[in-house]
Amino acid sequence: MLTTKNSEGSRPCPKTTNAVNRRISRRRSVTLSEICQKIPVKNSANWTPGLGAPTFKMWGPARPANRFKPRQEKKRCGKIGPLALPPPFRQPQLIFLLDPRPIPYFFSTFLGLDTSTSRCEEVGSITTRNTKKTTAKMADTSLLDRKYFDGIYIPAGLIVFGTAILKSPWLPYAVALAVLLGSLKFYRLQPKKFLKPDAFQELVLKEKTILSHNVAIYRFELPQPNSILGLPIGQHISIGAHLPQPDGASKEIVRSYTPVSGDHQPGYVDLLIKSYPQGNISRHMASLAVGQTIRVKGPKGAFVYTPNMVRHFGMIAGGTGITPMLQVIRAIIRGRKAGDRTEVDLIFANVTKEDILLKEDLDALAAEDKGFRVHYVLDKPPADWQGGVGYVTADMINKWLPKAADDVKILLCGPPPMVSGLKKTTESLGFKKARPVSKLEDQVFAF
Repeated sequence: MLTTKNSEGSRPCPKTTNAVNRRISRRRSVTLSEICQKIPVKNSANWTPGLGAPTFKMWGPARPANRFKPRQEKKRCGKIGPLALPPPFRQPQLIFLLDPRPIPYFFSTFLGLDTSTSRCEEVGSITTRNTKKTTAKMADTSLLDRKYFDGIYIPAGLIVFGTAILKSPWLPYAVALAVLLGSLKFYRLQPKKFLKPDAFQELVLKEKTILSHNVAIYRFELPQPNSILGLPIGQHISIGAHLPQPDGASKEIVRSYTPVSGDHQPGYVDLLIKSYPQGNISRHMASLAVGQTIRVKGPKGAFVYTPNMVRHFGMIAGGTGITPMLQVIRAIIRGRKAGDRTEVDLIFANVTKEDILLKEDLDALAAEDKGFRVHYVLDKPPADWQGGVGYVTADMINKWLPKAADDVKILLCGPPPMVSGLKKTTESLGFKKARPVSKLEDQVFAF
């Protein structure tokens, strides 16, 4: 709720509507009184704007009204956080020279205050589709990113510049205030890591996307919009649940999963999980309804990807074993601009064509990046199938994956019988013998 103080007392300001914002964006000069009225004005007979309402003038090129329309991702509503004008700002005019945006947002940003957003959107939804494409909200890391200009540089500059014009003796205090508020805002903009390696924490299921009869992507909401999971590339998390046993007792079951999202996507985590009839956690996940919680901790795992750690990765995945591979592949492609030159060849084995998970995503990545190639293998292919057939063999590995070398690493993930057989196959092709429990330095690493 926005509250203005003047000589006539205080009056709560109703939520500004999109119509108000669009009207304000087209005006060359508006007063705070206009902001604190709905259009059309209703139930305001007991309050008349007085001379105490400060005037805000905005100079700059006109911008189209649709620039200020909210993003159409979900139903959202916002509220402006508590705000009271300090005495020096009650009467004089404040002239804004830099950014003619709608007053409710700009006014609170100018004073270094965060606008608190009340989420009135629905908690989540269940959708059914063959594949899922996600537009990732990328986490910004550069000090030249727009969020720092909007939240720190422009407001701090206006505090200093406005004080220099209106009250120059106060300039040292204005500089100190700008530095203090800027530092606080910078701290709040930094992503907060969620995971704790020694303690389970709860996450709420926000959305469930069904890919097939037994496969779904589960999106869990992190505590804050700028929170990240804090999971290094190549590692996984543990999911625990107390599940009933045949004897009537309850037992804690823990399983490991690799998210298909990453720390470059703040605010949520996506898990691709295939439920099995005899599975414990996978069946529990399939039974979850939107709004229910799971318990997670981490990170776990011996593999941590770093750019250019090898010249060439050869990957072999089966079924849901694609998740750690996809995590590494996406990290490599994202790092191209920063100089990551790692080559990747992936063999992805499944029973039928319908079992191929995230095929459109993999094909899109292969089309986007020439350094990544994917090769599909099916045990029961359709009549017009052009890929590999049967189990992954030594000939397939020799044909599609890099030859054994010191700067080459083979990554394996899939059903235990498949991984066990591939360890022996890679050894016969000249790769170093894989250990029962893989270490980061191993040439053949099994997740």
